[in-house]
Amino acid sequence: METLIVVLIPIAMLATVGVLGLGVVQMIRGGDPRRSNKLMQSRVLLQGIALALFALLMMMFKH
Repeated sequence: METLIVVLIPIAMLATVGVLGLGVVQMIRGGDPRRSNKLMQSRVLLQGIALALFALLMMMFKH
């Protein structure tokens, strides 16, 4: 189980950075503001998932 979480954390972090980059590029280009907003909402969700996985990993190593 620990191995799975250790693998999922970097994936979630990279997904967060990828969506953040897409959102920034979308804002710079001046495209559809709804799409940019949706990308930023996705970033927040992915960031939350990454933090939850990290917290779960820390709780597992605590015991």
